[in-house]
Amino acid sequence: MFGELTHIVELFQFPFMQRALLGGIMTGCTGGLLGSFTILRQLSFFSDALGHSALLGISLGLLFGINPSLILLPFAIVFALGVTYLLERTRLWTDALLNIIYSASLAIAIIILSFVGHYKGGLTNLLFGDILAVGEQDLITSGILLLITTIFIGLTVRIQMLITLCEPLAIARGVPVTIHRTVFIVLLSLVVGVSIKAIGVLLVSAFIVIPACTARLLSRRFFSYIPLSAGIGASSAVVGMVCSAAFNLPSGPSIVAIQLGFFLTATLRGLFSAQSPT
Repeated sequence: MFGELTHIVELFQFPFMQRALLGGIMTGCTGGLLGSFTILRQLSFFSDALGHSALLGISLGLLFGINPSLILLPFAIVFALGVTYLLERTRLWTDALLNIIYSASLAIAIIILSFVGHYKGGLTNLLFGDILAVGEQDLITSGILLLITTIFIGLTVRIQMLITLCEPLAIARGVPVTIHRTVFIVLLSLVVGVSIKAIGVLLVSAFIVIPACTARLLSRRFFSYIPLSAGIGASSAVVGMVCSAAFNLPSGPSIVAIQLGFFLTATLRGLFSAQSPT
């Protein structure tokens, strides 16, 4: 036991492990902040579709010889705004339209990647991420995004609550709902885009959805629910990284597994609380 602890401490003395840990904390915190509103606005499937479609942006960058990191964020923003426009203008059900979009995007991306022979070996990293490959530039981007998200949520939290709980009332009070919704969607797309490298296409939506759902089960007040969601996202990243180092497991999936563990614990707590006598 003591030997394992020593091994973990030694691992976290390496700069790449420190960057991975810090990147996981910032990603988890940012995802938790935005996720707290995402699940209440029933946009969970939207974030999942955005994560899957990000692979299309990466594959286009590789096909045309452009650094995927440079094309991913602009692509995510344009794609998110385009999907939002379609959701507002078409009569299709939201889940059906999103299913079409992310399935088609994923299919086209895989077809494009089949023509990019030199990158076939990296498909696993695209799907499941490699948080150990997070560099200093990625940390700076994640830090700036976390700061912007915190400021935006902090300054407009009451407006975001009103839009989330009763959008018609927000419109009646003169709140520029379209502007706030657009800013939120752009931030959400940026979080997904930034997180792809560390978490991967298949797991990125978990960082947004699972901590927020866990916080929703544990908190009964909106103002405690938001920071709790961010805290669960950050703490699950820390525990997941430690477990990954201790048992030599993939980092991204380990963090998501810890998030699932927190969620199941909160679910069981709620069930036992409901069955206990008053």
